[in-house]
Amino acid sequence: MTAVLVAALTFSLVAVPAAAATTTYEAERATRTLGVVESNHVGFTGSGFVNFDNVEGSAVEFAVTAAVAGDHDLVFRYANGTAVDRPLRVEVNGAVVASASFPGTGAWTSWTTRVVGARLVAGQNAVRATATTANGGPNLDSLVVDNGITAPAPADWSTAIVDSTIAQRPATSLGLGYTDALFLHGVHLVHERTGDPRYLEYLKAWGNAKVRADGTTGNPYNDLDAMLAGNVFLELARATGEARYTLAATRIRQRMTTYPRTSDGALIHNTSFTGQLWADGVFMAQPFLARYGAQVGDGPAAFDEASRQLVTYFGHLRSPDGMLFHAYDETRAKSWADPVTGVSPEVWCRAVGWFGMATVDVLEVLPQTHPNRAALVGIVRHLADGYQRWQDPASGRWFQLPTKPSLAGNWTETSCSSMYAYTISRAVQRGYLNRSYLPVAAKGFQGVLDRTSIGSDGRTQVDGIVVGTGVGTERYYLDRPRAVNDFHGLGAFLIMNEQLAHADRSVGS
Repeated sequence: MTAVLVAALTFSLVAVPAAAATTTYEAERATRTLGVVESNHVGFTGSGFVNFDNVEGSAVEFAVTAAVAGDHDLVFRYANGTAVDRPLRVEVNGAVVASASFPGTGAWTSWTTRVVGARLVAGQNAVRATATTANGGPNLDSLVVDNGITAPAPADWSTAIVDSTIAQRPATSLGLGYTDALFLHGVHLVHERTGDPRYLEYLKAWGNAKVRADGTTGNPYNDLDAMLAGNVFLELARATGEARYTLAATRIRQRMTTYPRTSDGALIHNTSFTGQLWADGVFMAQPFLARYGAQVGDGPAAFDEASRQLVTYFGHLRSPDGMLFHAYDETRAKSWADPVTGVSPEVWCRAVGWFGMATVDVLEVLPQTHPNRAALVGIVRHLADGYQRWQDPASGRWFQLPTKPSLAGNWTETSCSSMYAYTISRAVQRGYLNRSYLPVAAKGFQGVLDRTSIGSDGRTQVDGIVVGTGVGTERYYLDRPRAVNDFHGLGAFLIMNEQLAHADRSVGS
């Protein structure tokens, strides 16, 4: 038996909570008095938010349904870009239950929550929030209310999330983009463990709709993001034996030989982004390339290329704080590029997560004797030190801008937290890290589970997921919208959960 630490040890440190069923009521759909609906400050959910419009007496009233009578949490999501408290009087069915403080959040794009406890009757309730000063209230985004029933957490979060998602998203509705491919890769991992034929049928339905008999898909593969689908092609090739999936994967492999690069041979993020390397890009292409080498027979060249790409990218993006800068521009032409180093100014959480996952995934198939193996293990250790250093001790998750935890308006993000937990757990399991890192993965896992619940419709909900994000300024990252059940987060969750909750399936001998 190899000297590995089973990542299930990490899972044993985590207590899976019951999942409270909740309902979200968007403020812009509620009854308003004097307030106005706006959408000029990003980060809201739904289609907008309510501005109380600096008027005392302006109000928002929600029609809330409770399944059972009793005490409930009323969770108001709001932003207050001033330094002045903007209190609201909260009434339930005409009775005042609280005079709640809504202090400044640092910016109108910095959203947070305020919880008010209240007793609701079974059935319909009127929940009214009224501004009590001439400043009006905060900008109010939504009200989330538990329905009074705490549902037990699913025995298997992976299957619960896959079942919920495929019930709402037919396979043929998914495309070839990287987020869809990430989710499909997660579905494959769950199928590989459970053997549930429904999951393979879902993958096959997608493949039948997207891949022609000659392996063409209509995609020219002019960006690294597009190459992530290659993982699913390889997985379908193994599962079905159909030649078209190997042909489709081979087309991506061949595209890499003509794909533009930096002067030192690194694949640029997009063919229109001359000289640019984004940390995101390595996960899109390099694990696929290594797996292709192992599965199709292009081993030596594919292993050399995949590992060399990671080492080259790391050399440009490495930051002194245990993390990575988001991007590098060899030409120094982009406004975000440092004129001396060429790097972007910020460390962005998901970019570093992509890089960590890519490195441990390439190590998974890289031969033990490969000359670049030690360098990749060194990258994992560098990142693990950064993950450990910058983990939020309160939530267990990591911030959108992870090296600036005290920055006003910064917030913890779910997809990168899943990625970091997965990377550490797999690295401990394979012996790249010692056992002292296990609590970091465990706390990160629990932090993600804290953002995972069962909604009032019985479907799974994973929230706090930042949408697709490019390279930008500090404010740009902070202002990126957050979503529920975005595929960035669902795919990352499945990868994490299969590792931490079901790690024994992948331990070799």
